[in-house]
Amino acid sequence: MATKRFKATSPGRRHADLPDFSELTRCAPERSLLRPIKKTGGRNSQGRTTCRWRGGGHKRRYRLIDFSRDKVGIPATVMTREYDPNRSAWITLLNYSDGEKRYILAPLELEIGSRVEAGEGAEIRVGNALPLRRVPVGAVVHNLELSPGSGGKVARSAGTSAKLIGKEGDRAHVRLPSGEVRIFSTECVATIGEVSNPDHKNIKHGKAGRVRHLGRKPRVRGVAMNPVDHPHGGGEGRARVGRPQVSPTGKLAKGGRTRNKRKASSALIVRRAGKGRR
Repeated sequence: MATKRFKATSPGRRHADLPDFSELTRCAPERSLLRPIKKTGGRNSQGRTTCRWRGGGHKRRYRLIDFSRDKVGIPATVMTREYDPNRSAWITLLNYSDGEKRYILAPLELEIGSRVEAGEGAEIRVGNALPLRRVPVGAVVHNLELSPGSGGKVARSAGTSAKLIGKEGDRAHVRLPSGEVRIFSTECVATIGEVSNPDHKNIKHGKAGRVRHLGRKPRVRGVAMNPVDHPHGGGEGRARVGRPQVSPTGKLAKGGRTRNKRKASSALIVRRAGKGRR
């Protein structure tokens, strides 16, 4: 997919770089796979804000996505490629030979009318899902499970992929989109190929209204607040922060370590991601 530009008929159009939906094949979603979504505005069950700068936005309906790919050995035909307002990637509607329909994340280069399958007997082909022990070293995968049977959790956003770089017995070494190398069980299921819509990172909304339609409110800088609202607030005029930049609750905001040192899964990380730690 490519982005498209417009004639500069307004300031918002002049700077907009919006997605080109020409490769999508259907506007209306499959009704049997829709569910309602209740907006939270960033509030928890007690009504307190736990995620700032959220609210409003266009009404959405959730598309049920098959992240587990548990219909083993049943071939399916790729019917459509559609837009999903709840994620950055496109989604694909599969029509299985037994009559069931399911949505999956649309892999890049998966053509309409293609046949896909899940299970150990599936071919090494874009869109097929199979355990890592059946995937050749060097293959690019997405929608990867963290533990067998848990459903795909890794490499699900637009244009991302993970790479299988080695196997040792029942353990597989996978390079994640962040650059981190992590150990997975060879029984974990992954889908062959890269996630669709790689040009999502190039989108420029051009005006504040498009961002508000996505449910994002304007961010307010801490230095523009009062001392009661933020550690950076207060002072006369434009006062400097004068301390390491922190969140409203006092946690380091610029490069501070946030991972729990005693987290059990730390033993599965072979190489950390990030500058100087690759």
